[in-house]
Amino acid sequence: MMNRRQFGLSVAGTAAALTASPLGGTFGSKALAADKLKVGFVYVGPVSDHGYSYQHDLGRKHVAEVFADRVETTYVENVAEGPDAERVIQQLAQGGHGLIFTTSFGFMNPTLKVAQRFPKVKFEHATGYKRSTNVATYSGRFYEGRTVCGLIAGKLTKSNIIGYIGSFPIPEVVSGINAFTLALRSVNPQAQVRVVWVNSWYDPGKEAAAAKALIDQGADILAQHTDSPAPIQEAEARGIYAFGQSSDMSRFGPKAHLTSVVDDWNPYYEQRVKAALDGTWKAEDYWGGLATGTVFLPTFNDAIPADVKELGNKAIADIKSGALHPFTGPIKDQSGKVVIAEGKTATDPEILSMAYYVEGVQGTLPK
Repeated sequence: MMNRRQFGLSVAGTAAALTASPLGGTFGSKALAADKLKVGFVYVGPVSDHGYSYQHDLGRKHVAEVFADRVETTYVENVAEGPDAERVIQQLAQGGHGLIFTTSFGFMNPTLKVAQRFPKVKFEHATGYKRSTNVATYSGRFYEGRTVCGLIAGKLTKSNIIGYIGSFPIPEVVSGINAFTLALRSVNPQAQVRVVWVNSWYDPGKEAAAAKALIDQGADILAQHTDSPAPIQEAEARGIYAFGQSSDMSRFGPKAHLTSVVDDWNPYYEQRVKAALDGTWKAEDYWGGLATGTVFLPTFNDAIPADVKELGNKAIADIKSGALHPFTGPIKDQSGKVVIAEGKTATDPEILSMAYYVEGVQGTLPK
């Protein structure tokens, strides 16, 4: 991205030791101009993950550029979900930040606790569902992109085994696995999805090990809901295909990378910072998808046949227009029970609480 004036903080490991910013000073610094809005961002992984946290940090940089004379931005990376998060969020609030974005599901309760102590500070929590008078929520309909990936995978797989590397078995991840599997089997009923859970958002070693295990079990395509490019790199090394996560990961495996489900937070962050600056900010919920551009898929790999590209592009257009909903019944869970009736579509609350695998996913969903 372009060079611009930034105020960054990093945390090594668990956020136990806060470092000074590149411009000097710490959370308690009074050096910032009093008329500038201090905007803080809290990331679960490093900004160098080339995935989820990387994309959020692009949004921070976008805000710093657009509102260069009116805001100062701060980020804290590698923040563990739990007590460390609460401490970091509180330090940002105590340091004079008027707007704080906390960007991981496990930051939900820590954000709410700190928000109660700082009612004049505005908080935004990504991928959560709990709000209050000064806590808004926002997320992306990542499952829409995974529907497109599932269609492509169903047409390209030779082994009919797709490997899926999951982070944590929360509804956001489970709904993505299910959307992928439903689309996969709509064009290839024999295909199956095997999931390996790594219980981490970002752990290249675990992600690579999971990728190797799935390939050894016969998977010829990998999908992931984890944040490092390790699965893409492993797919490239082993001569199979893969889908990237959160950012365009094609540079990590030009031959393997079919496409990615990319998150674009720039417009949302710009809108919300503007609202905080002009006094119109409210604690709302936002869930954007392909239609809003919050989720998009970059250029398809040239290895994908023209008819399959056409299938994927049509699905994108139909999801944007509303002609296609990824969770349209009849849909059965693994036991054969109908969970979404024929002609019905899953409601947002149903998607946000999804705690079952659909038919075609092997294994048991962890509790």
